[in-house]
Amino acid sequence: MAKIVKVEALLVDLVPKVKRVDAIQSFVSQETPIVRITDSDGATGAGYSYTIGTGGASVMKLIERTFAPALLGRDAAEVERIWRDLMFMTHATTVGAITAIAQAAVDTALWDLRCRKAGLPLHVMAGGAQPSVPLYTTEGGWLHLEPQALVDDALRAKEAGFGGVKIKIGRPHVSEDVARLSAVRDAIGPAMEIMTDANQAFTVDEAIRRARQYEPLDIAWFEEPLPADDLGGHVRLARSTAVPIAVGESIYSPLHFREYIAAGACSIVQVDVGRIGGITPWLKVAHLAETFNVPVCPHFLMELHVALCCAVPNARWVEYIPQLDSITTEGMRIENGRAVPSTEPGIGIAWDWPAIEKMADASLGFTAV
Repeated sequence: MAKIVKVEALLVDLVPKVKRVDAIQSFVSQETPIVRITDSDGATGAGYSYTIGTGGASVMKLIERTFAPALLGRDAAEVERIWRDLMFMTHATTVGAITAIAQAAVDTALWDLRCRKAGLPLHVMAGGAQPSVPLYTTEGGWLHLEPQALVDDALRAKEAGFGGVKIKIGRPHVSEDVARLSAVRDAIGPAMEIMTDANQAFTVDEAIRRARQYEPLDIAWFEEPLPADDLGGHVRLARSTAVPIAVGESIYSPLHFREYIAAGACSIVQVDVGRIGGITPWLKVAHLAETFNVPVCPHFLMELHVALCCAVPNARWVEYIPQLDSITTEGMRIENGRAVPSTEPGIGIAWDWPAIEKMADASLGFTAV
């Protein structure tokens, strides 16, 4: 088997193309670590992850000082074994966001390498369950936008064939949320889905109150209503409403997903490759959810999640938020409002390396051999 002979990493800060405001933050920066791993056969795989605004330098240092030296000389095909070894190597900082984000960048690179050497696209290598997955858009539903702007974006999405739109919630009074959601529902009709996202802004009592107001609008789900570590609160909320509860973007361990699903604390799993620690644990969570008859609707990273959603049978939606346009040579394929995975070997992302190298933070990049 081919051994890992080189590990490279670059950090690119991707500025969002639109203003993004939710109930807890407004962000204008997306730090994106990109890792390339080369084996003794000369094959290379590239992977990535992300952090919103802060922590990118810490992720890069963890990869440089801890993960890269541990990868050199390892059998690149042993993806599961490497993932577990890196997890236990950083046991003192696991479960944690910085460690999971760093591990995700490494793990996606190893999967890319594995798929390229096998001559298979990720969606086939990981299961090949679906040819495409429906899309919903988030880019026109941010919290600072007024109702007419929400309506205009939703109508454009409907015309493009998208199956749903996400509207951020968490205005000071529930009546404001209801007015915004009602405007969109009246405009798009009953057959198009409306997803809502509170970004962990509410207390349990307030979430219960708001969920009852959202029920007549037939929303698809109530996302991150509470802090992600409040398992008991999510159980209480889920038992009090008919609105599906969605969690996952701020959960960093498969074991925590197990606790949520087993307790009936959610009915939509939004596991995120960049937060859970890579493709290896993402697939574990997706298959776990399948055994409970729970759908997977991952958060963000559409360019990568399209392949994973097509790999498993219980993926229901891909979230449309363009992220990589400025550092790729081609975007995600969309047909009739559905995301279609790349047929090229690898994870399905056509990196623009000259653009990446031009944008990269020179003070944080490294090569380990």
